[in-house]
Amino acid sequence: MGILSRTAGFEEFSGNFAGQYSKDAEAWFGKYREHPTVVYYKDLRARHDIGYERVTSMAVHLETDKGRVRLIGNHAELPGGWQDIDLGDFVKRLNKFYADSRFHEFFEQHQTFYNDFLKTYNANVMPHIHPEWFGRFYNGAETTERFRLIIGFSYGTTNNGASRQLPGQPREVIAVCGYYINPSTGRHQLDVSLPLHEFNHSFVNPLLDNADNAKVIQDVGQKLLQLSQSAMETLHYNDWRIVVNESLVRAAVIVYFYEHGLNKFAMKTLEIETMGNGFPWMLDAVAALRYYAAHRTQYPTLNDFYPEIARSLDR
Repeated sequence: MGILSRTAGFEEFSGNFAGQYSKDAEAWFGKYREHPTVVYYKDLRARHDIGYERVTSMAVHLETDKGRVRLIGNHAELPGGWQDIDLGDFVKRLNKFYADSRFHEFFEQHQTFYNDFLKTYNANVMPHIHPEWFGRFYNGAETTERFRLIIGFSYGTTNNGASRQLPGQPREVIAVCGYYINPSTGRHQLDVSLPLHEFNHSFVNPLLDNADNAKVIQDVGQKLLQLSQSAMETLHYNDWRIVVNESLVRAAVIVYFYEHGLNKFAMKTLEIETMGNGFPWMLDAVAALRYYAAHRTQYPTLNDFYPEIARSLDR
């Protein structure tokens, strides 16, 4: 899905952040820009706003088996946009692109590249990922979800969260982190905060689906969007709901760092969010979540604490 989106010219997947891999992808797939599936896919973006996390949500509901791509899981989980599309037709067209572009051959040729990076990632990032924290922090219960981390080698600086429920399986919480080579150092970026950020989305976003929570925080969310509108537009956050969710996710990452003794990570991330990313209220959001963490008898779940988050940010 990342390669298809790049071939179709989706801005968020079109950066040349992966060094030789980006060059290889361009050389291999560039000739398919007028492929019928690519033309069709570009039209889907224009008519149904397919992009960013919607690409990822589709990707985790696909499986390749014996040279064929097929849909898996609960299709109702797919976000808006996909619900208005003939998914059977989409998968049929996707299979044509997969076959015509010799995608599997490209994939096989880069196995060493994929595996080498995954070894590096496993050694440097995964020791800091503790899935049991999420269930305890959000619900005061043992984590029942299965956590998955996917490297999007064609994603560059794009990172997305997704989830899926396969029949008879635990709910899967998925972080897709892009592969990015720092142009200054020539080294790939290994950022612990990125998977943590995306995992948190799977717990934070559903809280705002609660109508009562949306009601208490809508006004303050709109004010926050207006307060930092220029920075939010740069991040493509054009809706108050996105601003609220992003605020809580970023605050949760900082709290995670504090609770795992990674104080330098916490302080550096807080500085970046406040001064660099356009969230001047981040200290207040972090303070609210730390208060919640210290008063779990009064607030068993973050959903119970949600009205207090709204009041804190309003102040």
